Amino acid sequence: MKLEKFNLIGNQTIQISGSKSISNRLLILESLFNNIKIGNLSNSQDTDMLSKALSGNSELVDIHHAGTAMRFLTSYFSIFEGKNTILTGSGRMKERPIKNLVSALKDLGAEIEYMENEGFPPLKITGKKITQSKVNVPANISSQFITSLLLIAGKLENGLEINLVGEITSRSYIEMTLDILTKFGIKASFTGNIIKVEPFTNPSSVICYEVESDWSSASYFYSICALGRETIHLKSFYKQSTQGDSAIAKIYEEFFGIKTIFSEDDHKITLQPDPNFIFPEKIELDMNNCPDIAQTLCVTAAALKIPFDISGLGTLRVKETDRLQALYNELKKLGTDTEITDLTIKSISFGEPEENISIKTYQDHRMAMSFAPFCLIKELNIEEEDVVEKSYPKFWEDLNTILIKN
Repeated sequence: MKLEKFNLIGNQTIQISGSKSISNRLLILESLFNNIKIGNLSNSQDTDMLSKALSGNSELVDIHHAGTAMRFLTSYFSIFEGKNTILTGSGRMKERPIKNLVSALKDLGAEIEYMENEGFPPLKITGKKITQSKVNVPANISSQFITSLLLIAGKLENGLEINLVGEITSRSYIEMTLDILTKFGIKASFTGNIIKVEPFTNPSSVICYEVESDWSSASYFYSICALGRETIHLKSFYKQSTQGDSAIAKIYEEFFGIKTIFSEDDHKITLQPDPNFIFPEKIELDMNNCPDIAQTLCVTAAALKIPFDISGLGTLRVKETDRLQALYNELKKLGTDTEITDLTIKSISFGEPEENISIKTYQDHRMAMSFAPFCLIKELNIEEEDVVEKSYPKFWEDLNTILIKN
């Protein structure tokens, strides 16, 4: 995708589809309990892939690049007595660790085998009735592993008690899951490091759930607003959001002067740049609860040449790509040298961008979308632009509606 140098057109409105995180959780619950009607479902490739896997009857389930689907379906298929499933994915998916989730399920009595490499997909799952109700899980693992267990917990005969051992990572995503469970009448609690979910045997009448739009997708427009300094309107978002990435509103107001104005009547938010904002000398931030928006923040800071030191990014190493290494590589092309560890990324120096910038995406949708706003600074090319279909198929179309050639 060749992006020329653009300017931002003010006062345009973008309708973003439903949150992928919420949609995927609801699809699992809908399949388990049959009492949910979902509105504004995400149109992402990941959600579509999960939906097809849940509605199909094949013993072989290939979810390609959909990491959420891999994690949620591992638990889901493990509780269907007598059902045999081979759960596989792309080459990259076979490199993404799943051992902590599989170990927890096996401790509960599930029957799961690794078909190739220990600790990694593909998996052979033999569905069983699970009666064990207590399990210890490392607290610093992906929140999707914990959510995967929580989504099946209400279907278990004796419910589930998870003891999170250590310091909790991405707590907001766990709380999102529990909020969804309680809205459907599934009793759950989160006290200290103990999560308890009671069995849910008598679902009530059908419950309608309108999915809030995706804050992760909104983050790219915050970046565009920060660089273009024009107002943007987004729909449909709630002030009291359960999405961890809603932290983008506070972060971009504090560090880039982008105020978020909520309209409760039509669930529209207005991103409004403060013309008198004084940019900080440095950005220091722990993004443990919202690591998926770290790439967006780093690109915005690099474009504005604001030094940054971001921590809490341990999960980025095992996403669609090693996102910390990918950021290190591609920020260089923008003239930004960084230093990375397993948990952090820190700017070292800022120089001039390359003459012909071509951003590698590493089959990672967030790499494509987080770097796209840099077109307000200089023209660039985004390789493998179709990768955005994983979470935001209309991204390029929506981007074109708010940009004009310089």
